[in-house]
Amino acid sequence: MEATYEEQANVFKAFCDEKRLRILELLRSGEKCACILVEQLDMAQSTLSYHMKILCESGIVDSRQDGKWTHYKISEKGSRTALELLKTLTAQDTTTETNDCC
Repeated sequence: MEATYEEQANVFKAFCDEKRLRILELLRSGEKCACILVEQLDMAQSTLSYHMKILCESGIVDSRQDGKWTHYKISEKGSRTALELLKTLTAQDTTTETNDCC
């Protein structure tokens, strides 16, 4: 099934915030507990939760519960999907006819 424009926009929304980019940078080295992210980012728990919700809903980040803490990691499938989406959207479509203006 093809992704809708809304789903595609959610993927790119995940990358459109400085804090979320910082989170992704930290997650590049592997899974991290929310408690570590809060400390390393000097961010309130509620702020982290807001950004993690967006990252998880986009499919870019996976989460797992361990006791009272949530652990996050970059989703291999989600990152592949985002990369393919960007390639698809920016690839030149040579199958359509060009309509010269005027």
